[in-house]
Amino acid sequence: MKKPMTQEERFVQMIETPVSTLIPRLAVPTIISMLVTAIYNMADTFFVSQIGTSASGAVGVMFSAMAMIQAIGFTLGMGSGNYISRSLGDRNGGDADKSAATAFFTALIIGILITIVGLTFLRPLVFLLGATETIAPYAMDYGIYILIAAPFMMSSFVMNNILRAQGNAMYSMIGITAGGILNMILDPVLIFGFHMGIAGAAVATMVSQMISFGILFYQCNFREGSIRLRLANFTPTWKMYGEILHAGLPSFCRQGLASVATVILNFAAGPFGDSAIAAMSIVSRFMMFINSALIGFGQGFQPVCGFNFGAKRYDRVLEAFWFCVKVAITMLTCCGIIAFAVSRPIITAFRREDMEVIRIGTLALRLQILTLPLQAWVIMVNMLTQSIGYGFRASLVAMGRQGLFLIPSLLILPNICGILGVQLAQPVADVFTFALATFIVVRVLEELKTMREGQKMSEKAGRPDSHAGAQPL
Repeated sequence: MKKPMTQEERFVQMIETPVSTLIPRLAVPTIISMLVTAIYNMADTFFVSQIGTSASGAVGVMFSAMAMIQAIGFTLGMGSGNYISRSLGDRNGGDADKSAATAFFTALIIGILITIVGLTFLRPLVFLLGATETIAPYAMDYGIYILIAAPFMMSSFVMNNILRAQGNAMYSMIGITAGGILNMILDPVLIFGFHMGIAGAAVATMVSQMISFGILFYQCNFREGSIRLRLANFTPTWKMYGEILHAGLPSFCRQGLASVATVILNFAAGPFGDSAIAAMSIVSRFMMFINSALIGFGQGFQPVCGFNFGAKRYDRVLEAFWFCVKVAITMLTCCGIIAFAVSRPIITAFRREDMEVIRIGTLALRLQILTLPLQAWVIMVNMLTQSIGYGFRASLVAMGRQGLFLIPSLLILPNICGILGVQLAQPVADVFTFALATFIVVRVLEELKTMREGQKMSEKAGRPDSHAGAQPL
């Protein structure tokens, strides 16, 4: 087995390896992780749906709780990860260690608190989340194990991003993929083989999250070249949390508003019948699957961007950004052409017997496919601004597509255009978000170019490099 890189070797790799080679190398494991996660979530839903309507409703009720757990974990993970990349690029291993430990132990503490409070008030919680009297027993059976898994789920998100931030995406993929595959295996075994019903699905999720946690914890603490998660580095100060939240807030905004928008989408489609709700749900699920690959590619770009920004290699930041834009647009355009051609069979595979679902879903899918290249641009702009610490601008871009523009579109367009307004809402939001992202990134790119020219002038003047004399990590 190849010997793992030391942090110093990783630093050299991140600032010297051609970006056209480095980014795909880091992105492939992340893309696999994202796709596996998307697939096992769909499998989980499929198996539970075989139990009955109330069971399916229970999973839907608890989904909002799981989404909040994941959002907090992802916020802490992305925030610390981006700070870690910049710190390592700046040869500041001490700050990187403190950020990693602070995010991890904070996630663990918050997760334990959620478990305690959630289990104590489980019955009122499920009703608060929208359960009916018939759904509540299933929701409670499912929720017990999901809440027990909260600390493991939340801290796993953090460790996943810590590993990626160091350029150890392969280690991250092992943990996430192993848990996902185990979940898919355990679902039918526990639900049907051991006759555990919906509790079996929750136990499968809990066990898979615990296994992922164990693998990721090992990768962080016992792999050479990885940042150790030591309690001594836990630094719960306002300054440290400010650094983490500054970079992590865009992720929280994106996920939080996406959840709100999903609820509003269901309400907007409701007047046009169950077929409209089902059709838009299928389209959203398929588009999330495509976008998961794009986000995975973008997350391969982030550590390269953060490292080189911290190392003041602004030329490589710009080069990496434009490389990713070209690849992302090309990738989504190709996917879009194929998906557009087979859009009707895609919808039919989910709801073969309902022609109204097929009709509504096919048009909605084709309209959203038309804006896929715009989504590629938006995601890359979001990844760039988030990675270099431009938190406010990154948050605006993150909130645009599924919040700032989608929610008003869903509230206005159906009243004007009927069901076509529901189908058009997401493409319209994509166009406005593209315009916002372009407006923001033009200024950011100008700033990066100014920094690049300033760095070149310093080097020509014979000034010492900002890293001269820095001690290896």
